[in-house]
Amino acid sequence: MGRHLLAAFVVVVDTALLVAGHRDDLPPWGAPAYALAAVLLVALRFRFPVAAFAGALVLALLTDSAYVLLLWSAYQAGTEVVSRSGMAVVVGATLGNLVVRLSVHFADPRAVMSVLAVHGVFVALPLIVGLYLAQHRRLVSALDRHNRQLLLQRELLGEQERLRERLRIARDMHDSLGHRLGLVSVQAAALEVSALPAPQRQAVRQLAGAARDAVNELHELVGALRGAEETPSRPLTAEAIGGLVEEFGEAGVAVTLRTHGEPLPLSPAAGQAAYRVVEEGLTNAARHAPGLPVTVEVGWESDALLLTVANPMPDDREVAGAGHGLSGLEERVRPAGGFLDHGLSGDRFRLFAMLPAAVEPAGERVEEQAWDDRLSTAGRLRTAAVGVAAGALMFAFLPASLLLGVAG
Repeated sequence: MGRHLLAAFVVVVDTALLVAGHRDDLPPWGAPAYALAAVLLVALRFRFPVAAFAGALVLALLTDSAYVLLLWSAYQAGTEVVSRSGMAVVVGATLGNLVVRLSVHFADPRAVMSVLAVHGVFVALPLIVGLYLAQHRRLVSALDRHNRQLLLQRELLGEQERLRERLRIARDMHDSLGHRLGLVSVQAAALEVSALPAPQRQAVRQLAGAARDAVNELHELVGALRGAEETPSRPLTAEAIGGLVEEFGEAGVAVTLRTHGEPLPLSPAAGQAAYRVVEEGLTNAARHAPGLPVTVEVGWESDALLLTVANPMPDDREVAGAGHGLSGLEERVRPAGGFLDHGLSGDRFRLFAMLPAAVEPAGERVEEQAWDDRLSTAGRLRTAAVGVAAGALMFAFLPASLLLGVAG
């Protein structure tokens, strides 16, 4: 819409200057005919900017006017010329028009200077400004593409390195930990079918089940590290926290689960992190405070999930430093946008985590698109400002003799 308004402004102003400069010798049909020709050249510019520039040169030569149209078309041609043939046409038309004008006014030195000034201000300068801005945009675009390619290559190299490391870890886990857990599972299964008293039989059954679950989870983890698309046998989400608490309760941990609030959707990373937080908290409680009650609180707020695992510490046991389990939890919680804290609160050890609710991807895409639109608008405004400033400088530094020559 803006470019059409600017084109209309050019036609109106140039027609008004023609009428003002040729008030005595302009026929009645002159102004409408000139305005129609200017409109046709403006329409031609949107499809063939070089041809419109050549037509503006011819119209300026025939009417001794059209300087605003010439200024505008020269700038537009400079911004649109990308080939050598187009540049040759622009240079040829400019030199041809200059030669014709100089041949007409060759005997008058003042007229020759006026013609040279007109071509320098209304033709050469806007062409140079347009060529500069177009070249600048092309260079910026090329640099942007080059930077994107470099970033993509760096991401690909990083992904390859991560994949090699994941494969190495998967091999080590399968060859060492997998064999040991398999042996534990076989031994537990053998004890499960042996003749044992009822209390021991129940404990062995739970041990065998835990060993089989550990082997299954190890296989799933190895498959995930190798990139295999496998469906976990146990969903590691916030909804599975209740089942996890029941398992620890059946294993002899005195655990109480408290929930409040309306459940909200979580991202897959946040859901898995929530499950691991409760699992790590219960494991640490069973290891460092055996036999003492544990409280698990799951609180759903308006935009987040709050998790707390708390247990009293024995009087004769010091608080251990943060081990690999808690460090691993931080590595899970932080990428999901959450927060993790742990330590003593009075005589109780407290593990706390906050995980945000899922954000709609569509909203993020809309925000990114809006940002891109703002950047594009800023670029267009900057280009327009450069053009307006160049035009203002042209008219500000025009010699008085040139203004008088154009008006005459």
